[in-house]
Amino acid sequence: MENNLDIVRHVVVFKYKPGTPAGHVERITDAFRALQRRIPGIRSFEQGVNMSPEGLDQGFTHVYTLTFDSAPARDAYLPHPDHQAFGALLKELDCVVGVFVVDFSPAP
Repeated sequence: MENNLDIVRHVVVFKYKPGTPAGHVERITDAFRALQRRIPGIRSFEQGVNMSPEGLDQGFTHVYTLTFDSAPARDAYLPHPDHQAFGALLKELDCVVGVFVVDFSPAP
């Protein structure tokens, strides 16, 4: 395992269409979580719903964070067939209208 200085956090924030069924959000979240079991190098998965009182979310509501062992592990994840299948699920359900992604390595 790489040391903690090598890890990469991959933060994905979704904006769902108004009226999206809760079952769709749950299906997407479950499929996202399952990637940790299917793709090597994913150290952890976290998810939650925005609860900031600041009102600066621009309609983005659901936050997903994957922690990778390293940048090369993150790079291998992007074209991985299971990640591509997750993208196909998003297109199939057609309920995500915005995606915001940032990656960073935690500063020591």
